[in-house]
Amino acid sequence: MRIEEGVDAAPTPRQRWMRVLARAGSQLQAHSQALRQPEHRYIRPAETGMVMVRGRAGGSGAPFNLGEMTVTRCVVQLADGSTGHSYVAGRNKPHAELAALADALLQGSQGPRWMALVDTLEQEQAANRAARAAQSAATKVDFTTLVRGED
Repeated sequence: MRIEEGVDAAPTPRQRWMRVLARAGSQLQAHSQALRQPEHRYIRPAETGMVMVRGRAGGSGAPFNLGEMTVTRCVVQLADGSTGHSYVAGRNKPHAELAALADALLQGSQGPRWMALVDTLEQEQAANRAARAAQSAATKVDFTTLVRGED
């Protein structure tokens, strides 16, 4: 999501599904057979590399190079000409391939059918985030400062 002039720009539908697919990880494996079914070719087979991660001091200050992280990317093309791209964190080549296939399918004529998969994955991810937040909230400690009274 881009932030311009202090206003959050709403993500486009493709930005939304790319975010969900990149975070899906092993969730996509359950749909592997359906995603690999359409005829496709690899324009850029899944490959692992490094990207520089940049940060900003205080979230809005001057940018600086935080360090490198491993990513895997893939580009596929379906028989109908739809091209799907993916970049996923880590070294999971099957995840990158499935995410690229899903991206291509979502851009094709059956895109609405595949949006149901994205919606399901997004709901699962939200539930997982909520469960992790609840688990960490249970360990929260509230420290209070006691002031000794002066006579």
